[in-house]
This record gives sequence, structure tokens and C-alpha cells, in this order.
Amino acid sequence: MDLETLKSVAPSGYADAADGYRAVSDMADAAKDRVDRQIAASLRKAEEGEAADAALKQLRRLSENFHYTQVECGLISGALNGFSSEITAPRRRLLEALDDAKALSYSVDADGGVGYPAGGGNEATGGELPGGTVQGNTGRYTPGLGPDDSGLHSPNPHRAKAQDIADRIAHAVQEATETDVRYSGALARLRAAPGLGVGIGTWADVASDVQAVSSAASRYLQDHIPLDKTPADRKQWWDGLSAEQRDEYKRAFPELIGNLDGIPSAIRDEVNRENLPLLIASLEGKDDEDSRTKLGGLKRIQERLNTVGAPPMYLLGIGDEGNGRAIISFGDPDTSKNISAYVPGLDTKLDKEFADGTVNRAFYTAKLGREMNPSTASIVWLGYDAPQMTPLELFSGSSVMLTNNAELGAPAYNSFMSGIAATNESADPHVTAIGHSYGSLTVGTAAKQPGGIPGVDDIVLVGSPGAGVDKASDLGIGKDHVWVGSADNDVVTRLPSHEEGGSALLGGGLGAVAGGPAGALLGAAAGGRASDRDDDLWFGKDPASAAFGANRFKTLPGPTLVSMPDVWNSDLSFDAHSNYFNPEAGKDQVSARNIAAVIAGEPGYVSREKPR
Repeated sequence: MDLETLKSVAPSGYADAADGYRAVSDMADAAKDRVDRQIAASLRKAEEGEAADAALKQLRRLSENFHYTQVECGLISGALNGFSSEITAPRRRLLEALDDAKALSYSVDADGGVGYPAGGGNEATGGELPGGTVQGNTGRYTPGLGPDDSGLHSPNPHRAKAQDIADRIAHAVQEATETDVRYSGALARLRAAPGLGVGIGTWADVASDVQAVSSAASRYLQDHIPLDKTPADRKQWWDGLSAEQRDEYKRAFPELIGNLDGIPSAIRDEVNRENLPLLIASLEGKDDEDSRTKLGGLKRIQERLNTVGAPPMYLLGIGDEGNGRAIISFGDPDTSKNISAYVPGLDTKLDKEFADGTVNRAFYTAKLGREMNPSTASIVWLGYDAPQMTPLELFSGSSVMLTNNAELGAPAYNSFMSGIAATNESADPHVTAIGHSYGSLTVGTAAKQPGGIPGVDDIVLVGSPGAGVDKASDLGIGKDHVWVGSADNDVVTRLPSHEEGGSALLGGGLGAVAGGPAGALLGAAAGGRASDRDDDLWFGKDPASAAFGANRFKTLPGPTLVSMPDVWNSDLSFDAHSNYFNPEAGKDQVSARNIAAVIAGEPGYVSREKPR
């Protein structure tokens, strides 16, 4: 972009074009909705047979095309709005510099050079010093001839003024050029191939388009979306937007809005459901194990979202960074009186097991809680990298034996909980933080942050190797509001303390090689626990102990998997570590109902057990 182009560009024209593309996106969205909810639904009810199946197949194809049009036009609208916004500032600075040159009767050539007249006195001749031309040099951008570098200050008073104007012109043109290159590259990607086939490859292209627009619009995002503000500030910002502005942000930046704490839950769910197929498409066809693992989890989440059930499912966060991210709620956390957010731990990642087993824990908790109080929602929060029980990670900075992952996860968890507090519509919501396994350390670490966990009233710790504190009162909400479940056969609740654990780490590593996660835990326990048990675990005082001072609720002992009478005179079982939330036969109905009573705000229904 040169001086004349920047001078003549009309930002409002790009904004008008963005409005046009947004209108097309809205029409495509409405058409898709009509196809899905009216035409296809009516055909399913009225017709059966091969003809009806063929017609429904064509309708699905048409729906996908409308969906594709909606998304792509939304991206184009967002990119054009971003360009319109960003190009306005350098253009304004250019026009101001040109106005200053005109007022001083300086000339400006096509390359931004500024000509100035003779002026000042020449002591040698008694006449004026000659005029000249200077090129801009901002120091950041590629200079022209630049200012006089002779080390002598020009006695001609016009020289310095001309140089200032030339520098401002160069700065404006260079900034505009960078903006133009970024958005031109992004817009060039937003081209549809001919034909009406919208398949996996098409959605993979859309996924890359989303990334391209977000990258091009990074400065626009920084200027317009309060990324560095609190969730409460973001909620206020969102509430102040018009309906058209909200649509623009949702369609142009789905991966951002869908995961932004402080955005209402219904909006996050809507955007993440739209973005999930793009995320799946971006991983399709990749051969590495990490991509295949995440793809399996994402597809299973998609299947569950497509199944209507109660409590209703909300997708509050999704992403493929780290070991994967997923935040799922059963029940609307914005309209519910009682909300819980459960942090999973040891060996959790975005895979099929998470989408079934781990997500089911939140489902069971919500379902049982709603039996006691219908205004209840339960969330599973995979917003951090939980430690993985592999030989490689066991001896790395993300080992389950270290606090690194919890320290990184705690601020993210508190941000999410702050967002829940900001968007919940109840006058006095009841909020429960739940930590399972290593997740109890993450919750405990979050509670130790300045101000504690935002809005939390109760804390539940189950299957805990320690919460990073020695007393329940250290969690900041009063010991009477801290609840602990610890099954007798849960090996994680029997890990040795650091003092006893000299051989635990070695034992755990060998166990991981020999027997996977269960072997690692059993190996750690066998390698480091003394026969006379005390109250200290690996991450602090045993939460189930009398010394810790929490409410201990009843649990079933859990199934015996391995008999190890020489270790603490107890039978140990890795399975017992996984049953706390499950009310099904053969699992732990007692623990599941006790957890539900706490999160539903009904502590009187909790059956209690003496501390160890």
C-alpha cells in the first residue's frame, strides 16, 4: 500500500461490505434452521421408505451447504470489519500529516518525501539557507534517505518540521501496509471451491480459515475484546454489544468467544457447538497418536451433544491445546441456583474415556443433585493438563509427583469460576468446587490463590493424595464447608509422604513400566509407605484425617483388585479410586449421593463417617 492508496481508502466502505456479508450469513443460518427444523422434521414424520431416505439425504446436503455459507460469510464479515477498524488509525494520521504539510506550504511527493522552502540565515553569504526534500524514517520501519545524519543541526527551521511530517507519513503508510498484507492473506483463503459438496475436506479448509482470520485480526481483538480484563468486565462488555456485534464476534472468532470466561453459558454452548465440527475436521487425516486420541474424544462429545437428554448438556469450552480442553455442564450454570465444577486428575485427557467415563461423573452428580433440588447444574472442567501416568511423564516436569500442573491449572480454574459468578442470574448462588485425585490438589492450590476460588461456598475432595494444605480451614471457606470422601481401598489416598517417599518415585516409575497407571500407584505405595501409618500424604495432610479437620462423608470401600497385606495391612485397589461419583450397582452409590447432597445445598442429607 502506498501513500495515494491509503489516502483514498474508505474504511466505511469495508464496514458496509461486512454488513452485507453478515446479512448473507444470517439468511443462510435462517435457511439452515428451516431445512432442519421444518422441512426435514416434517418429512421424517410423514414419509418412510427409500424415497424419503433419499430426500432426507439431499436435505442434509443442503443444510450443510447453508451451514458452510453461514460460517464463511461470517468470517468474511469479521475480517472486513477488522480491516475497516485497523486501517482507520493510520489513514487518520496520514491525513493529519498531509494537512500540516499543506498549512506550511510544504510539498509531498508520491513516495512520501516532504519538500521544504529556504529559510533561516546563512552567516557566510548573508542570504537564506536553501530548502530541500526529506524522506521519512520512523526507526521501526525501512527508511528512505532518512534525516540528516551528519551530526549537525540544520539552521533552516523548516527542515525539522518537514522531517517530522515525513516520519509520520512513513509510519502511517508502513502500518497500513502491514495491516493490508495480514487481511489480504486471510481474505484470500476465504474462497469456496465450485460445486455443492461440503465434506470433511471442506470443513478442514474452514477450520484453517478461522485460524487465518483470527491471526490477521489479532490487533483488532486486542483493541476490541477485553482479553486482559476480568470475567466480570467481559460480561459487562458482552452485555453492552448490539445483537449484530455479538453475531459478528461469534462467527468471526468462535474459538475465542466459546472459551472466554465471562461470556454467558448459552452463548458459549452455541458457539462451541458450531466450532466443534471445525475442530474435528482440523484433526481428520492426521496420523500422529495425539491427534487420533483427541479426535476420538471430540467425536464422542459430538455424539453426546446430538443426543437429547436430561439434564441438558452445555459445551462451555473445547480445544486441542496441550492434552486437550473440554468443559461440559449438565444443566445451565447461569440459571441454576446450585452449581458445581469438578476438576479431574490423574491420567485425564481429551479422549473417548474422558467423553464417556469422566463426563459421566458430572452427569451423575447433576442427575442426583436435581432429585434433591431441580435448580442444579454440574460441570466437568478439563481446562488444564492433568498429569499423565506414563514412564516419560512420571519423571518429567508434569509428573503426578509434582505440583507443576496444579500450579498452572489453578489460575485457569479460578478464572472459569469467576466467569460462572459473573454470568449466574441467581441472587445468591450456591457454588461447589470438586477435586478428584490430582484434581483435589488443583482445587486446593486454587483455594490458596489471593481471594480464594471466586464464589465458592463448599469444597469436595475425593480420592485425594493431599490438597496442598494441612488443615481444612486453610482452604478459605471454613472447615465446616470442606467435605472429603476417601474409600478404604483407594490406593491414591494411601500414597506416602515426601519424608517416606524416597523410594516411592522409583517404585512408581517401575510400576508404570510394568503395569500402567495402576502399577505406578501401587509401586509408589509399596516403595515408600511405612507400616505405621501417619496423617501425611504426598501433597500434605490426609484430607480424611482428624488432623485435617474436614467433614468426612461415607463411601463404600471399593472393590479389591490386588491384595497387598504387607502394605499398611490393607487391601488396595485402583478401581476404588474411580467409583466415587457412580450410583450404578457395583459402584459407590453412597458416595455419589453424598456428593450430590453437598452440591444441591442439602448437607443434612449427607451421611457422615468418622475421620481416620
